[in-house]
Amino acid sequence: MTFVKLKHAVLLALAAAPLAAAPVAAFAQAGFPNKPITLSVGFATGGGTDITARILAKKLTEQMGQAVNVDNKPGAGGNIAAEQAARASPDGYFIHLTNIGALTVSPHTTKKLGYDPRKDFTPLSMAVQFPNVLVVHPSRPMRTLDDYVKAGRVKGASIAYGTSGISSTGHLSGALLESIAKTDLVHVPYKGGGPAMTDLLGNQVPSVFASAPTAVSQIKAGKIRALAVTGQRRSESLPDVPTIAETFPGYDVTNWYAFVAPPGMSRELTERWNREIVAALNDPKVREQIKEHGMESVPSTPKELQDKILREYVLWEKIVKQAGITND
Repeated sequence: MTFVKLKHAVLLALAAAPLAAAPVAAFAQAGFPNKPITLSVGFATGGGTDITARILAKKLTEQMGQAVNVDNKPGAGGNIAAEQAARASPDGYFIHLTNIGALTVSPHTTKKLGYDPRKDFTPLSMAVQFPNVLVVHPSRPMRTLDDYVKAGRVKGASIAYGTSGISSTGHLSGALLESIAKTDLVHVPYKGGGPAMTDLLGNQVPSVFASAPTAVSQIKAGKIRALAVTGQRRSESLPDVPTIAETFPGYDVTNWYAFVAPPGMSRELTERWNREIVAALNDPKVREQIKEHGMESVPSTPKELQDKILREYVLWEKIVKQAGITND
């Protein structure tokens, strides 16, 4: 073959390469998923994030034809699992269900956080939102929020409250109440809402700012007593429980969970995951299950989730500084 003919053959091969690659990429995308998927959760079993993850993992498994396995990695208020998620492969086989604390609060309370939520994740969709609930063991004398606040105002006294971890919305709920009500509260962080609830049921801690999914079933069973919810309006699951804002106007702490993936996930995989998550959250049976645990399904676009993260990142920065909350 002459040099001219060889050069011509090489140019033809290079020109054809993108055309040949396109069907291969499309074929690979069409074959997703072809192995089990990991759904990472940054808290222990039994807590609100875990409950939500297991409800949705079951539905996603049905939809996608591959097992979606929940992987609990508790610690540091969800930050350990979030850091691992930020370093995982963006191949679509790893997604992470995280919360408001890890995405918008921890950056302002932890100096050496191993990720930046504004750029180190691929947003997929919002999942659920709900209030926290201030609950006490039924053997305790506090029957109303007023009783609780007054008990903490007694000279030399203080009330311990458990939460799912430092920087969690439970922690913020307690810190904000302590500041507004001028009462003395002591934070007791756990590695998730499940362990905190276990100690409350065992009367090892007098009170907990619990997520609604962790608390609602125990409240309805009469095993714990609800004093107030942290949102601006009463919970549909607990309509007889007043809001803290009814006593202290302006008080509002609303919890939420969201799905993210590692950074750099392709647009095609991001869109696929968004479709699957939104479909699962809109399924009538799933919505009812979520409602039974005191939550509301709030699917979104990836852009809507990204905007929420950025918006609340700024909001909680101000509140954390005012409350003086720190992990260090």
